[in-house]
Amino acid sequence: MKSYQIAIVEDDSQIRGIVEAYLQKEGYRTIPLPTAEEAWELWKDEPPDMWILDIMLPGMNGFELCRHIRKEAEVPIIMVSARDEEVDKILGLELGSDDYMTKPFSPRELVARVNRLFHRFSSIRQWQESPASPQSHNIQIEASRLRLSLSERRVFWHEDEIEMTLKEFKLLQTLAEQPNRAFSRDELLDQVWGDDYFGSERAVDDLVKRLRRKINELPIETVWGHGYRLKMEGKDE
Repeated sequence: MKSYQIAIVEDDSQIRGIVEAYLQKEGYRTIPLPTAEEAWELWKDEPPDMWILDIMLPGMNGFELCRHIRKEAEVPIIMVSARDEEVDKILGLELGSDDYMTKPFSPRELVARVNRLFHRFSSIRQWQESPASPQSHNIQIEASRLRLSLSERRVFWHEDEIEMTLKEFKLLQTLAEQPNRAFSRDELLDQVWGDDYFGSERAVDDLVKRLRRKINELPIETVWGHGYRLKMEGKDE
C-alpha cells in the first residue's frame, strides 16, 4: 500500500510537531513547512499527496497558497484556522479546499479527516480510470454545444475541448445524465465527494462557479433553496 506524503504548512512549531507525530503514527510521511513560500517551492519540485494549510502564515497566507495549488491540480487540501468565522470557511471552500478545521482541534479528528479524504480521492480516481460501460460510451446533449465522452473523460463545448478536473467532470456528468432534473446540494455532494464528506455544501456552489467560469454559456440553473439543474431545451423534464 502506498505511503502517502502530507505537507503540513504551519508556522507554530508545536502544532506542527503534534500533527506530524499523529500522522506518522498512522503511517503517513510528512513534510513540515513554516511558510507558504517554502511550500510553493516544494510543490514545484516534489508535490505531496495532500496539504494541511494554516491560514494565518507570515508572508503569503494559506488562502493564497490554496489558490495557487488548486490552479495546478486536484489534490486534497485541508485548511486550518484559529478564527472560527463563517466567512473564512466559505472563502476556503470557494478557493478549492476540501475541508476546514478550527483551532484548537483534536489531532485524532484531523487524522480521521485525512483518512476519509484519501479514501474519497482514491474512489474518484478509480472511477476516472475505470472503463465506461458500452451503454454510456458517450453522452451527447445538443452535440453542437455540449458533449461528454465518458470513456475518455473529455468535455467539448461548440467542439472546443474544455479542460476539467475530476470533480468538475463528475459534477457535469451527474447533471448531464439527467438534464432538467433539479439535484439538491446534498445529492451532488454524495455523487461528487462521497457520502463521508465532512465539509460544507458550499463546496457545490464553488464547483458550479468554476464550471460557469470555464463555459460562460453553460445552462446550469440555480434552483433556489434546493440546488442545480442543467437546463436543456427539447429534453423531457
